[in-house]
Amino acid sequence: MTRIVILDPISDDGKKILRAVSGFEVEEHIGLSGVALRDCLSLFDGAIARSGVKITAESLEGNTRLKAIARAGVGVDNIDTAAATRAGIVVMNTPGGNTISTAEHTFALMLALSRKIAPAYQSLIEGKWDRKHFTGNQLNGKTIGIVGMGRIGQVIAKYAKAFGMNVLATDPFFTPSRAEEIGVTLIGDFHDMLPQIDFLTVHTPLNEQTRGLFGMAELELIKHGAKLINCARGGIYDVNALVKGIESGKLGGVALDVFENEPCTSNPLFGMPNVICTPHLGASTEEAQTNVALEAAELLVDYFQNGTIRQAVNFGTLDAKTLVGLRGYLNLSYRLGILAAQVDVGIYSCKMKYKGDVARKDTSLISTAFVAGLLSASMDRDVNIVSATSMLKERGIELIDEKTTENGEFSSLITAEITGKRKNISLAGTLFGNTMPRLVMVNNYRLDSMLDGNLVLIDHFDRPGVIGSMGMVFGKYNINISNMTVGRIKQGPGGEAIAILALDSEPTQEAINEINSLASITETYAAKLPAANSFPAWMG
Repeated sequence: MTRIVILDPISDDGKKILRAVSGFEVEEHIGLSGVALRDCLSLFDGAIARSGVKITAESLEGNTRLKAIARAGVGVDNIDTAAATRAGIVVMNTPGGNTISTAEHTFALMLALSRKIAPAYQSLIEGKWDRKHFTGNQLNGKTIGIVGMGRIGQVIAKYAKAFGMNVLATDPFFTPSRAEEIGVTLIGDFHDMLPQIDFLTVHTPLNEQTRGLFGMAELELIKHGAKLINCARGGIYDVNALVKGIESGKLGGVALDVFENEPCTSNPLFGMPNVICTPHLGASTEEAQTNVALEAAELLVDYFQNGTIRQAVNFGTLDAKTLVGLRGYLNLSYRLGILAAQVDVGIYSCKMKYKGDVARKDTSLISTAFVAGLLSASMDRDVNIVSATSMLKERGIELIDEKTTENGEFSSLITAEITGKRKNISLAGTLFGNTMPRLVMVNNYRLDSMLDGNLVLIDHFDRPGVIGSMGMVFGKYNINISNMTVGRIKQGPGGEAIAILALDSEPTQEAINEINSLASITETYAAKLPAANSFPAWMG
């Protein structure tokens, strides 16, 4: 008997699917936490959760029975996926179920702001009839800026076009060809978009890159009277900047469905004019609740009846034997992807080249590991070798594999060639022994660098004193250089070169700015890679 527990309220349609399966026993235990949740999970083979229950490492402690958790929704912030992986539990989610509902709620808020619907109704409640005071604006002919062109962002673009709006979009993993296909104008820099738009909506995860994406500096840049909507994640907009924008009249309106800390019943924006806020209702439609419940139930049925893992956020499709033979190459490729993501090129396409012994392996998995590294910092859910290529394709980025078994200078060489809007870059790596990934070429520069920790890549002209000046700057900021390699194209000083410095601590922006101000320095990139013995959960 396969026992399934439902931990949060879900649509009856999802429950019916589970209860119709022969050999399934289904129970509902809602609102559990702490020891009660831990004891409950130890009695079941599978679980369905939404965002209410918090499945922590403590919840899974000592659990030897639970095999799969299906999240009826996208985010898995409430599930400790690392702990689940350690316990051998696959975690799957349902990313497509609430796309339409969230997009529609975004437009509902946009229309409510534009036509001043909430205050107009309030005036009627107060016994007033004041049509002139609530004159609004139409959407037709206005320009909307969309940050993040995943599933929801693309639906927003489609709806905006139907309303006769001009659409500007920014997303580092969205190609011009895909933008042209759906009729939007791709903007490389978020700040370049701000003076042009009447509406701004964000559809990205909350991470280091997007936290406070719109703040005081952006308030100065944005078009006077622009209206801001957020149905993605609280914290992407700086609330203080929004308050100042409303008070000064620089912003024509603000609509929020999400907040940095939820539940949220107190916020300086609440009660201000030209502000509409809702309690995280983006996915709160009967259709969305039904869709995610159906999908979560089907994921569990497919897993327990057929052994199929779909939409997993922590497991790949590797068996133990395959993993042993590929792990070193997967780690190398994954780290090349993480490094490539931090070199600002604006990616159009990726070509993975395999030369030597590695070309005899299953290079499709190795390429997917590269993509997982490339996308890992930009997604709102864990990226693994199950989901990575589909997420890349969704953004219109082409991935090409090319391989030859002919040996070169190395017994195995993996090269990632990236074509970008701002520049092209080539990164090549190999394994020292079976486990030590090394970067051996950047573009045409030959070198030997580690692929872990804090790295700084510095393009410069190879002249006397340049390397010393770099060291002086980092010394000034008390940043120790643990290792350094220099690559140059031609022999002898004077030509173009690259230095890669491994640092014992993360460099400050002030230090990077000072490096860039030095004579003979052309460009600097700081990159943060995992520690030497750190691996993503799906790699084992």
